Amino acid sequence: MPCAAIAQEAKTDDGLSFSVGADVVSSYVWRGVHQGGGAHVQPALGLSYNGFSLGTWGSVDIGGFGCKEVDLSAGYSIAGLDIAVTDYWWAGEGAYSYFTYKKDAGSAHLFEASLGYSLPIASFPLHLSWATMFAGADYTFDDNGDDKRAFSTYIEASLPFTVKDVALEAALGIRPWESPAYALGNPPSYYSPDFAVVNLSLKATKEIKITDSFTLPLFGQLIFNPNAEDIFLVCGISF
Repeated sequence: MPCAAIAQEAKTDDGLSFSVGADVVSSYVWRGVHQGGGAHVQPALGLSYNGFSLGTWGSVDIGGFGCKEVDLSAGYSIAGLDIAVTDYWWAGEGAYSYFTYKKDAGSAHLFEASLGYSLPIASFPLHLSWATMFAGADYTFDDNGDDKRAFSTYIEASLPFTVKDVALEAALGIRPWESPAYALGNPPSYYSPDFAVVNLSLKATKEIKITDSFTLPLFGQLIFNPNAEDIFLVCGISF
């Protein structure tokens, strides 16, 4: 679940925080793979308290291609360590199957557990993350042609840094073992017979001054997927 930049946040006296934000992107690329459609609107809502968080993130294409995703997540953060469980659902507009969770009924849900850690070094704030799908429509086939749990995994290292007044972030993402193309018809570039580099990216973000009291974050991202021999250039605005 990509994260939208949070433009509005409200905090109560007891430390409970509510947040809302949205991105508008020229195309939706996740972990080195294009997710369909053209430009997307990607809203997010969040609730947090004492390190615990609940959130929802969504994406819908503007061009009417029927791409729709709604994700739910729960997490906990402490001392640079992030733990989360996410329910992904991107069956698309008109699927009408959100409450279908059984595999035999054609569930489109994918459940993932993730762990992330940011080094406590101001001059080298490297972030490392590991995410593995453990339930839902994440299946491959065994030698007999029967379904088996794939445990699709994505590992990423990212490093934020700044050049003048531009915030940059470089990332390297890999799949350590075979990750099947999900049953929902996602591109075959999800496949990797074993270890594969699927995401090499550089993101740049700059605050564009609109008025004396309002700025708008504009970002651009160059993404390579060496495994799929694909490349993307994405731009977006955060609200």
